[in-house]
Amino acid sequence: MELVRNWFSKFSLDRIQLELMNTAYGSGHASLSRLDPRGLLIWYLFFAIVPWFVNSLTVLAGMCLFMIVTTILSRVTPFIILVLCLGLIGQVGWLFIISLFFGGDISSALPLLKLTLKLSVVSLASITVFSGLDPEKISDGLLALGIPAAFSFSLSYGYRILPVLFEEFRNVLLSYRLRGKAPSRPGLLHWRIGVYYLKLLVYAFFPLMLATAKRSRTTVEALETRGFSYGLNHPVAKKLKLSHLRFQMRDILFLTGSAAYLTLLFWIG
Repeated sequence: MELVRNWFSKFSLDRIQLELMNTAYGSGHASLSRLDPRGLLIWYLFFAIVPWFVNSLTVLAGMCLFMIVTTILSRVTPFIILVLCLGLIGQVGWLFIISLFFGGDISSALPLLKLTLKLSVVSLASITVFSGLDPEKISDGLLALGIPAAFSFSLSYGYRILPVLFEEFRNVLLSYRLRGKAPSRPGLLHWRIGVYYLKLLVYAFFPLMLATAKRSRTTVEALETRGFSYGLNHPVAKKLKLSHLRFQMRDILFLTGSAAYLTLLFWIG
């Protein structure tokens, strides 16, 4: 029981909020944050598409190893890695169990291993880019690549408002806890506490949606007052906004090194 209580204490709302804030705003210290976002987004596009067409276990393992290195360079928070590992283990493990019920055996683990490596490469590439770059750089990179301004701004805005929404969710959840009553007996493995918190999550959904709508309306009114739509689509304003983007030697070295490593990997595989 003490072990379960210790695990629950580690997954507090304050800890999760701190991890989200560090992911959204703490990417300036990462090594990849100094790269040009245009080159990094093209690099990500390659690793998000190509692994699905690769069947060589050697190539997939090498790409996964490379993604692990870039993820370390992005200084991803442990919370994001934990969520990724739980998702991969749960999804692939569930598929393996289902395959056993339909006549599969231990040999079905090899295709599932390839699927796990593909999902890992794509997921780690996403984490590398979106944790290694701040939302403003991602938005500017998408805008420079020809993505519509409304989409690039929406992505940046959604990325930045996520910690704010979590703070709102935390306040709503705490208000329900103050007005409610927790189970007097936790039960075996604290199952009553888990059910109690699940009910609170359901109750907090609608107030959170209302608070999100109010914040979005306030943000839209503030942006339109400053002429945001006109400046976002004006060529001169767009050119001024993207004037800080430029390829440097570190960008060329990173892309060239990645291409050389992948060439060697495909040649071996």
